[in-house]
Amino acid sequence: MQVIQSIEQIRQLVRQWRQLEKTIGFVPTMGNLHQGHLSLVEEAQKCADKVIVSIFVNPTQFAPGEDFTSYPRTLQEDQEKLENAQVDVLFVPDREEIYFPDESTRINVSGLSEQYCGASRTGHFSGVATVVCKLLNIVQPDSAVFGQKDFQQLRVIQRMVRDLNIPVKIKSMPTFRGLDGLAMSSRNSYLTPEQKATAPELYQALLDAKEAILACRQGYPEIEHQQISRLRCSGFDPEYFVICRSLDLHSAKSDDTDLVILTAAKLGKTRLIDNIEFIKKI
Repeated sequence: MQVIQSIEQIRQLVRQWRQLEKTIGFVPTMGNLHQGHLSLVEEAQKCADKVIVSIFVNPTQFAPGEDFTSYPRTLQEDQEKLENAQVDVLFVPDREEIYFPDESTRINVSGLSEQYCGASRTGHFSGVATVVCKLLNIVQPDSAVFGQKDFQQLRVIQRMVRDLNIPVKIKSMPTFRGLDGLAMSSRNSYLTPEQKATAPELYQALLDAKEAILACRQGYPEIEHQQISRLRCSGFDPEYFVICRSLDLHSAKSDDTDLVILTAAKLGKTRLIDNIEFIKKI
């Protein structure tokens, strides 16, 4: 596995691969890799001849007071995992390689970015969209693979790629979960042992809400309020628990069929997000 830090080097290598008519898959990450990330790598390898993984902790998607400086950075361990996974290239640019000192351009995907996580994390999705656009422009892959754990982020990226006519196929993979149902996340390392025992309750709330929707037992606002109360009783500080249309994340109505339930909640100081997507038959 090659480790590359500069944009020029990665572009030169990609040009060589293109001359050999190789297809290129890409998995952008912020590192601290777990099995969920490696499942994205496996999917990329199924769809492309060559696979590039990037590790870049993007400063522009962290709001003031968030955990940018303390975000877990485990480059040596990550590199070993990617080598074992037979990744072709690890791209690890530093901040100066990605952002000019006087840079002033941001991408904003309006309509998808302002609510839910975007409401409490000012500028977060603008930072995400900007850095993903930059990385796609740098690597110019045929396909890029993202996980569904951050469902709102996935929709923002899909809309940006569509609207800007970026010639890349965005693939998504289901959330990778532990045996207890907890969605794998780099931030899970912040949880205490007691909190780790409680954290799977977030996914269970999603499952129970889905069951209530499919059984048509309650109206959507009642289901949302019920699960928020439940999470509070379990020790969470819920930020939102919403039933949405899967495609555009607008609030769902009773006759909508493609649904996703989104939730975010703090457990202690750790902010957890999760979702469940499903189809309701009318």
